[in-house]
Amino acid sequence: MIRKINAVWKGNGSDGIGVLNAQSGAFNNMPYSFKTRFENDEGTLGTNPEELIAAALAGCFNMKLSFVLNEANYQPIELNTDAILTFQDGKIISVELILKAEIPSISENKFIELAEEAKVNCPISGVLNCKIILKPTLI
Repeated sequence: MIRKINAVWKGNGSDGIGVLNAQSGAFNNMPYSFKTRFENDEGTLGTNPEELIAAALAGCFNMKLSFVLNEANYQPIELNTDAILTFQDGKIISVELILKAEIPSISENKFIELAEEAKVNCPISGVLNCKIILKPTLI
């Protein structure tokens, strides 16, 4: 599989603007800038690279966990994961995955074991050079 993202940046670092385009069409001309990255805590002006990394990790983790559960003969009803990325001093320090899962007939211990397996073996977590913290909860 090969995926293409196009990023266009115009202007200086602090006052320039950019747009991101996905081959899939999932986003088209999505704005990003210094302001959307560092001065827009409510996230209403556009995206930033850290937000996209957190989204990629949460989505990849959920999909990987679904397959890991299926291989262990469990059928998840819902996997709901928040990814909270911490960016400090110019570096991604950690991503906290807060998982709420509805999985019939699974023990707490087995659930935690399989969630940890998915976290370690998710392709996105394999490329991140930061601490990944998993907080799993069965609902």
